[in-house]
Amino acid sequence: MNDFLWKLRAVGVEFNEWLQEVQGYGRIRLLSLASSFEHLKDGLVDLLMARRGIHQRSFLHAGMILLLSTAAIFAPIIKNDFPSFNLGVKQTFAESPSSVLNPVTSVSQIETSTQISQKPRDKVETYTVKGGDTLSSIAKNFNITVDTIRWANPDSVPTDKTLLHPGDKLQIPPVTGIVHKVKSGDTIYSIAKKYAVSAQNIVNYPFNTFADDETFALAIGTDIIVPDGVMPEEQPSAPVYFQPVTLTAGGTGQFIWPTVGVITQYPVWYHMAVDIANPSAPQVVAADNGVVVLRECIRTGYGCHIIIDHGNGYQTLYAHMQAFYVNLGDHVSRGQAIGQMGSTGRSTGTHLHFEVHKNGAAQNPLNYLR
Repeated sequence: MNDFLWKLRAVGVEFNEWLQEVQGYGRIRLLSLASSFEHLKDGLVDLLMARRGIHQRSFLHAGMILLLSTAAIFAPIIKNDFPSFNLGVKQTFAESPSSVLNPVTSVSQIETSTQISQKPRDKVETYTVKGGDTLSSIAKNFNITVDTIRWANPDSVPTDKTLLHPGDKLQIPPVTGIVHKVKSGDTIYSIAKKYAVSAQNIVNYPFNTFADDETFALAIGTDIIVPDGVMPEEQPSAPVYFQPVTLTAGGTGQFIWPTVGVITQYPVWYHMAVDIANPSAPQVVAADNGVVVLRECIRTGYGCHIIIDHGNGYQTLYAHMQAFYVNLGDHVSRGQAIGQMGSTGRSTGTHLHFEVHKNGAAQNPLNYLR
């Protein structure tokens, strides 16, 4: 290795010496040529000065011939390469057919028009109903759905679309969806959950404003546009209460995980439950020994759900299932399959909504699951 480096270094030294020799030779040749040119130039100048005027006419004629020959040779080339450049030719412009057929005699005869660009609407507009208007026609004009207008005007839009009266005032949202006025405790996540969209839908709408653009905090009283949001249906008039039953259910107070999957929403103050998602829709099992005290399917809310009372002040709820394996009043054992995960009720994907209640109060399930 050292021998190779030594040889490489020697080659570099020789190459450097060769370059120096070439530079020296080139410098000598350049000086020699410059000296010869100076001698030639001095001789030519002496000759012209000595015989000044004798060959003046010949030089003039030869120069003119050379100039004309150059022009004749290069003019066609220039014309082909640059069509808009005409050598010594007066340019004329052909009139368009429209200008020939419709000559303009004065500036006042020129018709002008302004094209207004369609700017996307960024806020709710007030529309005054005209004669012949229907909800369908208004919705079509504003490129939104009829339901969007109904939801934005719950007190002024009649059930029958033909009952609109000229002069009525309607609030028209900028896009299909919901206009939500922020209340205390609202977050983009609670709003998104309420109207069955993702929080990203709300954030992506460019005209929504936030009190803090990093945390997406909301200012109370502001309007938030929820694109593609759907107004939740009215809940059943008879709410479901968690009431302990007086029976021996054999609950241990220790709860196992009711299914397998990925936690998509953790317990928070407005959602004191855990959502476990799994697209394969696995079985749901009882978290502890108990008795089935409610087995119900509703179109909204929990969808198809089961409540198990464990006889020790605890109850558990399993929501959004697509199938039941047990009946009302059945005694179930810890780990027994009670149904299959689904996406019924207020659900946007296959998952289990699991709650734990103690003496009727919702608890954080993560404090009890083992």
